[in-house]
Amino acid sequence: MSTILVTGGAGYVGSHVVKELLRQNHRPIVYDNLQTGHKEAVNDAILIEADLSDQEKLRETFHSYPIDAVMHFAADCLVGESVKEPLKYFNNNVKNSIQLLEMAYEFGIKNFIFSSSAAVYGEPEKIPISEDHPCLPTNPYGETKWIFEKVLKGFQDLGRMNYISLRYFNAAGADPEGDLGEDHLPETHLIPIVLRAALNGGVVPIYGVDYDTPDGTCVRDYIHVTDLAQAHILALKHLERGGNSGIYNLGNGNGFSVKEVIETAKRVTGKEIAQIGSGRRPGDPARLVASSEKIRRELKWAPAYPDLETIVETAWQWHRKHPNGYEKS
Repeated sequence: MSTILVTGGAGYVGSHVVKELLRQNHRPIVYDNLQTGHKEAVNDAILIEADLSDQEKLRETFHSYPIDAVMHFAADCLVGESVKEPLKYFNNNVKNSIQLLEMAYEFGIKNFIFSSSAAVYGEPEKIPISEDHPCLPTNPYGETKWIFEKVLKGFQDLGRMNYISLRYFNAAGADPEGDLGEDHLPETHLIPIVLRAALNGGVVPIYGVDYDTPDGTCVRDYIHVTDLAQAHILALKHLERGGNSGIYNLGNGNGFSVKEVIETAKRVTGKEIAQIGSGRRPGDPARLVASSEKIRRELKWAPAYPDLETIVETAWQWHRKHPNGYEKS
């Protein structure tokens, strides 16, 4: 049994990983400021409510538990906000992450798994995007993720730490057992916005209807959050076996437009969903679709929920059960 420090483990992706760590008899220590996370999502894991900027609390955590590895999810992650408030993103996603890495090294941690993003690529030169695609981020959020990847590579080159960076495309869906789901305030992710509109009769804004795509709306690669969680477990096992450091994309290799997601949600929910065209958001590429062949080949990752309809269905079941999110349901 390994003891894993999971920063941001009360958040959407982090909580699904925590559940899988518990299921596989690991001991997750969740470190989360609950800015966007939820106590209810942590299950039976130990929760330390603190911010990554709190160096004293971070040191106390490493001192108090026999931590074997770090999984780092904690970050600010809104593309539009990062364009408006870049210093907030560089402080949290870079400065605080470096502090975490230094502390992990001080306490002899050898394995570090980083929650990165497809935002590191920027406007793709080719589709699907592979890991050797140039990194030219178009927003500060993507820039901060790429910078920290370079910090990790520098540490690894010095022999101080082994790492795996997982570049997510669009995390979506909910725990198939119904325990965990997606609950942000404000909500910025498309699928929960669409499903809440189905529940409450709201209108879905479509940010950009004039992109160079088949129907004019952004195309994204949606990956089920439980499949993301499995990838983190495989990454941990790989590093624990002495495997090499590396960077891996996580996506399904299929792109769906905003309008296609709305149509899928209509079929799943059986409800009409109103929509309205709006202006583009700053920093949004037209198309992001992954090649995940590398992680399938090297870590034997095999998504269990690859189709969009299943992804939407699991999310719909959670939102129906939790119409007001975690805290008020």
